[in-house]
Amino acid sequence: MKKVQTGIERLIKEPGLWISQERIGLLCNPASVDSRLNHSCQVIDQTFPHQQKALYSPQHGFFAEKQDNMIESEDLLDPVLQIPVFSLYGKSRKPDARMYEPIDILLVDLQDVGTRVYTFIYTLSYCLEAAREYGVRVIILDRPNPINGIQVEGNCLAADCASFVGRYPIPMRHGLTIGELARLFNDYFAIGCDLEVITMNGWKRDMLFDDTGLPWVAPSPNLPTPVSTMVYPGQVLLEGTNISEGRGTTQPFELFGAPYIDVAKLISALGNTKFPGAILRPAVFEPTSNKWQATPCKGFQIHVTDPAQFQPYATTLHLIRAVISNHAEQFEWKSPPYEYEYERMPIDLIIGDRSIRERLENLDPIEEIEADWQEELNRFKDMRRDFYLYEKE
Repeated sequence: MKKVQTGIERLIKEPGLWISQERIGLLCNPASVDSRLNHSCQVIDQTFPHQQKALYSPQHGFFAEKQDNMIESEDLLDPVLQIPVFSLYGKSRKPDARMYEPIDILLVDLQDVGTRVYTFIYTLSYCLEAAREYGVRVIILDRPNPINGIQVEGNCLAADCASFVGRYPIPMRHGLTIGELARLFNDYFAIGCDLEVITMNGWKRDMLFDDTGLPWVAPSPNLPTPVSTMVYPGQVLLEGTNISEGRGTTQPFELFGAPYIDVAKLISALGNTKFPGAILRPAVFEPTSNKWQATPCKGFQIHVTDPAQFQPYATTLHLIRAVISNHAEQFEWKSPPYEYEYERMPIDLIIGDRSIRERLENLDPIEEIEADWQEELNRFKDMRRDFYLYEKE
């Protein structure tokens, strides 16, 4: 299998004179590696000696060591390069003048996961805004969308549900690379900074991560494998409930359940254990941390059998509806805070539309809920093509 060449590798192979005198910053985390698992900050330091002046880290920390939401990271000194690492998930989530003072160019090398609620893309958006304010140039070193660049799913974010897990009206599964998404934010949503994207070589829109030939490094602690990213666009909704999404197990987001769930009742309510492109396997697990710690949870593991047919968002909506219909007295929506929001319900921020939560409570058919967002989703599908950097569908 021929490996996809990522943006960082293209930059190193053809650095160009334009960067030879610039002071460089890098937004990165442990997944920012080349195809040989060399970290981007080290290969940049080797290619541009003494030019790298600052590093920046997103949620979960520079070493991706922080497990959960709202666990902040402090600024630190990189132990190898001896340059500052500014946390963008700490006292501030937007770079200030002090953070951008050491640099002329910000390189962004983050592995996104193709899902609206993943905070890395909003850290990126704040970096673009600050770059416009402070005259810093931004260069995105593009990486694959691990769940492909074709499939798009879900409702677009409603304005009253905007938060750090959703700043713009895009669907839950957006089908863009981080470079394409940066262009959409910068141009369509009018941030207007000096932006360039160094594209990949060899990436095709229908590729899953396993098709790229690249090594997988978890971009955050609870997405340990490419399979976990496939189910994440749906199972992330469980963060807004008292159902365990599998945090505290070795298979987060693939496993889900709660002590009160009657598996047989749920199978009966769902009709069977098969969904398009996936099979639910009954399972019992005991989280070592997070919800229901040290308590046996009854539920399922989602096994994705056909990624091209699998619809993670619709699947999880069906699952939540079935739990509500069979366990209304035990099921609960999680209370605030969630991602620095202290009043609005977490599930509304994650779903991105309060009416969908209300319709789940009313046990409306999921097919009817999906039909109501289809027109807006189709408009997004048409609009996003203007920002493609790779072959058209």
